[in-house]
Amino acid sequence: MADTWLVIGLGNPGPRYEATRHNIGQMVVDELAARRRETLRAHKANARVAESWLRPGGPKLVLAKPNSFMNVSGGPVAGLAKFYDIPAERVVVVHDELDIPFDTIKLKTGGGHGGHNGVRDIAKALGTADFPRVRVGIGRPPGRQDPADWVLDPFGATERTQLPLLIGDAADAVELLVGEGLLAAQQKHHAPRA
Repeated sequence: MADTWLVIGLGNPGPRYEATRHNIGQMVVDELAARRRETLRAHKANARVAESWLRPGGPKLVLAKPNSFMNVSGGPVAGLAKFYDIPAERVVVVHDELDIPFDTIKLKTGGGHGGHNGVRDIAKALGTADFPRVRVGIGRPPGRQDPADWVLDPFGATERTQLPLLIGDAADAVELLVGEGLLAAQQKHHAPRA
């Protein structure tokens, strides 16, 4: 299992949260599973999981969505990492990011959690913050709206027209990160669009 990667899509469970900004990570994992014609199934680590490959003969992918609420994602993530014997440096966490404009993707490994409670809980459960992250920009709320309310709102009408592209780009970023490394993925996705 030396080249197995765990790809975690963060979000909240249940229909109430499905289409919200906070669940963009889960939307990306759904896209990665759809590309491989895989269905996520229940796993004993309190998550839904699909196993596949990046490409034939390539790295193995374990695509997962925790069943827990965002702020307590660490338990399911650590449970899956232990079950599949995957070190933190191959646990890719895909999550929403307030401090990045909508329609923008940034990748990094390690660093702080930036106030993201899901990332904070995963770092605590794994015992390290040194795991790769695909940060999908949702932007800050307009006016004085509380960011905690903003992330739990559905995407606006204009955003929804661009959402499939954003989800596709984030899925591409995960595939490039796993296949060619963090630097290659950063060079492609951090460059300004032509």
